[in-house]
Amino acid sequence: MKRIIPFSKYFVPAMIFSGVLIATGLVGYVIKGGFNLGVDFQAGLLQEIQFAPTAFRVSYNGRGNASISFNRNNLYIVISGSGIEGVTHEFSFSTFGTLDTLITGLSQIEGIQASSVAPGATPTRLLVQSAQGNPQLGAEPFVVHYLPLDAEPIAIEDVRETLSPLGTVSVQVLGTSAERRFMIRLEDKEIQGSEGVSAESIISTLEARFGAGGVAVTRADYVGSRFSKQLTDQAGLLMALTLFLIMIYASVRFKLQLAIGAVLAIAHDALIIVAFVTWTRMEFNTTTIAAILTILGYSINDTIVIFDRIRETLRIYPEAPFEEVLNRALTETLSRTVITTLTTMLAVLSLFIFTTGSMKDFALALLVGMISGVYSTIFIASGFVNLWSIQAKKRTKKKLVGVPVASKA
Repeated sequence: MKRIIPFSKYFVPAMIFSGVLIATGLVGYVIKGGFNLGVDFQAGLLQEIQFAPTAFRVSYNGRGNASISFNRNNLYIVISGSGIEGVTHEFSFSTFGTLDTLITGLSQIEGIQASSVAPGATPTRLLVQSAQGNPQLGAEPFVVHYLPLDAEPIAIEDVRETLSPLGTVSVQVLGTSAERRFMIRLEDKEIQGSEGVSAESIISTLEARFGAGGVAVTRADYVGSRFSKQLTDQAGLLMALTLFLIMIYASVRFKLQLAIGAVLAIAHDALIIVAFVTWTRMEFNTTTIAAILTILGYSINDTIVIFDRIRETLRIYPEAPFEEVLNRALTETLSRTVITTLTTMLAVLSLFIFTTGSMKDFALALLVGMISGVYSTIFIASGFVNLWSIQAKKRTKKKLVGVPVASKA
């Protein structure tokens, strides 16, 4: 016969331990001044930049207006204006495969002056267009960037260190490390403050460290305080709605005490992640919200499997003490729980090892959440159900004691 592990002996110590962890997280939240909010939850200027050196410069001094745009396959020069028939010059990168051939083609257009900075053999498919400046060409040269194939990745720590003198600036990695793309947020108070920090200051500071003309702004937006607050409110509402819907589902499928135990377990997991994020100063952004919701889904699935086994064991051993039923059900599902969790953690561990930036933080949060999910299912959810059962027995005994014994005739 399989040995039954007495999990019930550890329910109360586990609840005390969890209470201490959660209290520590709340204390950390107060001491640290809240979360280390990412670019998604604070008002201010958002810039997506890519460390890409200058490929070539192009200007225009002809009649009318000229604009430049391109995608991954083609570059376009559009010339238009009053009294001028609009003309679009298209340069396919399959035809103009190198920078030299592209510069030669551009120079054939009347009024266009183009000069290369990068080596002439640079493939045109590596070009990166910057959102900085006006795509309308004029006497001031418009800069087009490129990403070298042998470009060394730039660490996010170096970017943060470079921008730290500017004030409260948040940095987040975009894409892979080889793409050298980052999102930078400058808080609203810094933009409008007396320090005079501006969007241009970010670029000039980065170029002073990483090379002049080596930073391309691929996107620039301003997020107002109203939008930032709305996003924060929606994140909180989403968490509350998730718990409410899980409560309804668990109530329909199980008894009320099991449903409450399930919700307490996933609320416990969410608070543990919050404590972890608070103390490690991990950026709290939409990726963190996604990690928490993923953990809640994983945890409730594990809880439901165990609760199903508890219900089946109750049917098999209807006369057995409820505490014994709990220990038996938890013991029988322990191997399944451990194997499933370890298998999933191997995939998440790969993400943590081989990725960087927000994806690495996402994987780390999942690892912590999975451990917390297994722990909360066994000790928090089941512990609450056991406590409910004990209290129900006590109430039943009090009612029986209060019932008068009928006298014999």
